Amino acid sequence: MYRSIVPLCAAALACLTSASFAAEPAKSTNLPLPIALEELPSGTREKLAKVMKSPTVNAVGPAEEFVAHPDMYQWLLDHPDRTAAAWRKLGVDAVEIKMLKDGRFIWKDENGSELTWQNVGQGPNGRIWYAEGKVKPALLLPTVPVKAVAIITHSDRARRTGDYIITHQLQIYLQSDSKAANLVMRMFGDSAPKIAEQGSEQLLMFFSGIAKYAHDKPEKAKALLGESGR
Repeated sequence: MYRSIVPLCAAALACLTSASFAAEPAKSTNLPLPIALEELPSGTREKLAKVMKSPTVNAVGPAEEFVAHPDMYQWLLDHPDRTAAAWRKLGVDAVEIKMLKDGRFIWKDENGSELTWQNVGQGPNGRIWYAEGKVKPALLLPTVPVKAVAIITHSDRARRTGDYIITHQLQIYLQSDSKAANLVMRMFGDSAPKIAEQGSEQLLMFFSGIAKYAHDKPEKAKALLGESGR
């Protein structure tokens, strides 16, 4: 178990401060969109297209399989604030996520990083998240403005026991035109791709870990995911 389980914003940060800033950008196969861009409002479609057409980072993490109930898993995707609170109730050093009045979610840290994101489109097999903000990769490094699109795909197949094997995978497009990004690139070099992969894996585990716990210990799920004691 990781000491710190991180959500979308931290996974994006991991990609920014590492992965595809290597001299040779990592090649990746794009995940299918859960909903066609043409079906989204024009303003949202334009934001997504700008990031996805010219990303600074395009990272695809490995797929993960786990046993859980699809309804619970998808509820967790829609409530990252409650998911983070559940990790903290289990004693894991998870970051705090808050939901804003307009439905977006926000994450901040003491170093000046701040990201807001929201679900801008979804289909039966996935979601599209869009994020904006700024990240400070390390104490002595400058703050870097970022925009990100995250595609999470998921599928499930039933077992005879009445539960399901869920498979999910994540792709992050991250864009920053800041000169500060060049400094980050020089610092991380060849170690970057592995760090980006780890960030994607942690984001998937952020959701799957609680989904599995709720499946394995249903008698504790209500207390774990309730709003009290957050």
